Amino acid sequence: MTLTLYGIPNCDTVKKARTWLTDHGHEFAFHDFKKHGLDAVVVRGWLAHTDWDVLVNRKGTTWRKLDDATRAAVLDQDSALALMLAQPSVIKRPVLAGAGVLQVGFTAGRYAALFEAAAAAPA
Repeated sequence: MTLTLYGIPNCDTVKKARTWLTDHGHEFAFHDFKKHGLDAVVVRGWLAHTDWDVLVNRKGTTWRKLDDATRAAVLDQDSALALMLAQPSVIKRPVLAGAGVLQVGFTAGRYAALFEAAAAAPA
């Protein structure tokens, strides 16, 4: 399974996800979206598998620093997409994607369940 972990390297949750994946022998590519940006096609792919309000982190610092008008303008998938492309740090981190997998955020239990389900699926 080819996986990409999207996030920023100094995020504690991203660090935990990277450590978990490495410790459990899962190969992955890391995509620093602050350094390398995000492509609209990639984010649209995520949006095909999860709701925009799951991806937009309304509890994070980036969201709280946005002015009221910008926050109020995020009403649907298109406006959320525009915001995520303009301000990638507003995305809930990390995003683990690849081969039918999309996991937003990290907990060890969810990652373990995800990989157990993938291992049990017929090839």
